[in-house]
Amino acid sequence: MRLAILGGGGFRVPLVYGALLGDRGEGRVSEVVLHDVDAGRLDAVTRVLAEQADGVPDAPVVRATTDLDDALRGADFVFSAIRVGGLRGRAEDERVALAEGVLGQETVGAGGIAYGLRTVPVAVDIARRVARLAPDAWVINFTNPAGLVTEAMSRYLGDRVIGICDSPVGLGRRVARALGADPREAFVDYVGLNHLGWVRGLRIAGRDELPRLLADSDRLGSFEEGRLFGPEWLRSLGAIPNEYLHYYYFNRETVRAYQEAESTRGAFLRDQQSRFYTDALRPGGSALRAWEDTRAEREATYMAENRESAGAGEREEEDLSGGYEQVALALMRAIARDERTTLILNVRNRSTLAALDADAVIEVPCLVGADGAHPLATDPLPAHATGLVCSVKAVEREVLAAVGSGSRATAVKAFALHPLVDSVNVARRLVDGYTAAHPELAYLK
Repeated sequence: MRLAILGGGGFRVPLVYGALLGDRGEGRVSEVVLHDVDAGRLDAVTRVLAEQADGVPDAPVVRATTDLDDALRGADFVFSAIRVGGLRGRAEDERVALAEGVLGQETVGAGGIAYGLRTVPVAVDIARRVARLAPDAWVINFTNPAGLVTEAMSRYLGDRVIGICDSPVGLGRRVARALGADPREAFVDYVGLNHLGWVRGLRIAGRDELPRLLADSDRLGSFEEGRLFGPEWLRSLGAIPNEYLHYYYFNRETVRAYQEAESTRGAFLRDQQSRFYTDALRPGGSALRAWEDTRAEREATYMAENRESAGAGEREEEDLSGGYEQVALALMRAIARDERTTLILNVRNRSTLAALDADAVIEVPCLVGADGAHPLATDPLPAHATGLVCSVKAVEREVLAAVGSGSRATAVKAFALHPLVDSVNVARRLVDGYTAAHPELAYLK
């Protein structure tokens, strides 16, 4: 099988390739085509992959190209992990938002909207090209904001585009460990949108063990979300929220922590990864060692401002390993080999959540096989969660409308309607700030 990775010069690509190296089953990926608009980044990542493959028998052949159509032709799977505007753009997203006293995180609030406005046009172009050049390919989307981008692409690819995220997987794993259970034997009842979901139950041998966890403060304090949100608030919710809901439930504290930080997350990663790409191309050095050292620092500092503001402490060793690459591999295996499994994915709603229409992309457990991913039936969300999901989905729809029309007024509406933007005037200034910072938004008139 041939896998095309868009954003092939991205820092996390070696995670995907590492997972492929460990797959010894029939019909596994035999060729990887890396595509990126930056030839230098492609060269650096290709060097890392070459070191990873050293001594591994039958390692997937790697080819790099800056020609998107060339990358797509003949692909069985397309993995999309692009970053429009690069990490410079992410840092600008944070800067403009924080200057207005609102959150600039790359997928949540003002920063997520800005990122979506410049990413969706590129994602739509990719979807159209896939439909034309590789109509039988399956697209796995990891490009953020993952739910929004997956929904934009689904308008051209239907159910052949599936969004993935490692957040629900990591959360389910931590909850299971806190209960002393094997995560592989647990069914995680998780429902919501990407970066806006809740674990409402964790069933082991058919029994929901989440009430036992919620009743035990010591167990709740043993994992990251328990420390981040606090046992009292989790018991009030009767659920374990995705870590990104900390931006909603403790917004004032989080914004203050970001404003007081020496460097925003985007600026930190921009500078850190700039050093990595320089080191990876240095003659005589080890590109793989440079990548491993950079990744360890990156994972250890993930959501550091949130954990600091909540007094949650350092991340656990088990949570430094990511996980999205394993989700991607499991998804590809399930489709290519009809190895039916259940995964938490971003797919079209159909009739899963009655409060949303059939085409709205949601994040829920899905049954996956050769015919794709199908959301499992689920109980309705409580009113407070339904209201937040509907509100954020309405904002995503305004972002899609702004991209389709090029309307600045619609972009302002998207910002103004978001729960984390507290004024229409702030929304107007955000659009002014972002259009000045990002040439990719010149289409807004």
